[in-house]
Amino acid sequence: MKSYTAYSIAEEHQGLTVEVYLKQVLKYSGRKIQKLTRQKGILLNKKTVFLQKKVKKGDVLRVLALEDSSYGVEPEPGSVEILYEDKYLIVLNKPSGLLVHPAGQTFLGTLSNYLAHYYQQLGEICTVRPIHRLDRETSGCVVFAKDSHTQALLETSLKEGNLKRTYQAVVNGIVDPPAGTINEPIGPHPTKPNRRAVNQKGDQAITHYKTVQNFSGASLLELTLATGRTHQIRVHLTHIGHPIVGDRMYGKSSALISGQALHAFSLHFPHPVEQREIAVEAPFPANFLRVIENYTG
Repeated sequence: MKSYTAYSIAEEHQGLTVEVYLKQVLKYSGRKIQKLTRQKGILLNKKTVFLQKKVKKGDVLRVLALEDSSYGVEPEPGSVEILYEDKYLIVLNKPSGLLVHPAGQTFLGTLSNYLAHYYQQLGEICTVRPIHRLDRETSGCVVFAKDSHTQALLETSLKEGNLKRTYQAVVNGIVDPPAGTINEPIGPHPTKPNRRAVNQKGDQAITHYKTVQNFSGASLLELTLATGRTHQIRVHLTHIGHPIVGDRMYGKSSALISGQALHAFSLHFPHPVEQREIAVEAPFPANFLRVIENYTG
């Protein structure tokens, strides 16, 4: 049975052609529109429509949901903690020590492999589409799209700063001032190819932080990102002299935790299809709580 996604035309889009609405508002590529046209997959008020037809306020445009033919990764049994799910997207709580997606010589044992197996158990063929990444040792919220159109909308939301990510981290030392903004460009490390560094020739990177709690010799920070550079939080906090506890790459290892004490605590974003806000929080994992308990005990 064919499945369609319905979009109600708002007043601000009145007068656009169907083709322009699909491209500019819904972010469909020309290639995808051609495919939908061949399959008679574009309906206006339940009738097949020409691409040059102009829409008006209150019209309902229905677009065929094109089916996936593969998972994109090898399904593998593994645990997935679902924080939110609907027909368009799913948000998972990634544990520390796990890659989001296969990379390099790693093909199995990632969150994406486990998610593919979850889809497989439901009898669904759904390509795994992570919208953003977390470092292997960082835990917390990761959102995946269930179809290519939702992926395009979420990627646009991320690029435009509407997909808001909040992190919490335990850092060495007492941060002064207790709240502020780190606005320093990040680029390649001058001598270590696998690392990043504050580099005046790099890309703009902006991290906002505020202190949640001070401990004896450490601080719990809440951080939000205005940009999304590789290792941004880790590089910025090290730059101001407060590396994350356990960050072996940008600080030093800790007996308290096997990786860095950095957790993607929450996501807030407008639903890419439905007109509502999504707010998701991931509880602190046990290893993160042990770090806090050590400093508060």
